[in-house]
Amino acid sequence: MPVARLAVLGSPIAHSVSPDLHRAAYAVLGLDWEYDAIQVKHGELNGFIRSLDSSWRGLSLTMPLKVEVFPLLDDLSPLTRETGSANTVLIDDGRLAGFNTDVFGLTTGFERHGRSRLDTVLILGGGATAASALVAARRLGAQTAFVGVRSLERAERIVDVGRALGLVPQVRRLDDLLEIDEPLDAVISTLPNGAAVDVLLDPDTIRGAVLFDVAYSPWPTPLAAAWPGEVVIGGLEMLVFQALQQVRVFVSGDPRTALDHEDEVLAAMLASVRL
Repeated sequence: MPVARLAVLGSPIAHSVSPDLHRAAYAVLGLDWEYDAIQVKHGELNGFIRSLDSSWRGLSLTMPLKVEVFPLLDDLSPLTRETGSANTVLIDDGRLAGFNTDVFGLTTGFERHGRSRLDTVLILGGGATAASALVAARRLGAQTAFVGVRSLERAERIVDVGRALGLVPQVRRLDDLLEIDEPLDAVISTLPNGAAVDVLLDPDTIRGAVLFDVAYSPWPTPLAAAWPGEVVIGGLEMLVFQALQQVRVFVSGDPRTALDHEDEVLAAMLASVRL
């Protein structure tokens, strides 16, 4: 394939290890592709995309762009519609196709730690990644979901996502989580680093729960450091697996099509972030 340009966009973005992951993958695949990190703030995405030339192949999106990109997309994958967010944009002959690889990153992370079945989950946060976490939990069999947010209004979108899944979450304020008295299989935190320091949970409800904290820099987060359970999954694992599916999209246009030598690609990506 000819040289192509790709980048991860967001704000802040300097901490991102996505360039390390993607460059490691393309080196194994023998692709001379460029992948950079570019700061793009809320309200700047449309102008940035309009400035791209024909050398561009794709974009990885972080906050706050996963929802902002929707009006700019020509095509949306079914999972993008289901979650209401796109973290991946494939640029093909001037058309923009949106994909969601966060769900794959979450489900694969759980499965890698032997948690291929969930029943009751608590999701912290109400943004785009929280919606993906709800879809991931449902795909792993979740029947009951709680959502903890700073303000109840912030949960409206994730409730809509859950309703379409047949899994309407029970919403709680972050300072009311002690009211949850059902044993949890998993707590998925999508909160920024440090924001979960005052989250209080009944020890009996989380005794056997795994914590999946999608944050990764710095690590561990206060919540991860204080977690009483045996299993803590860090955000780097989600990042690697969602990036692996992004590479599939950028190479073939299909998130379900495995890469040539995918085991070698994954090993190189894991090594690039010391996992």
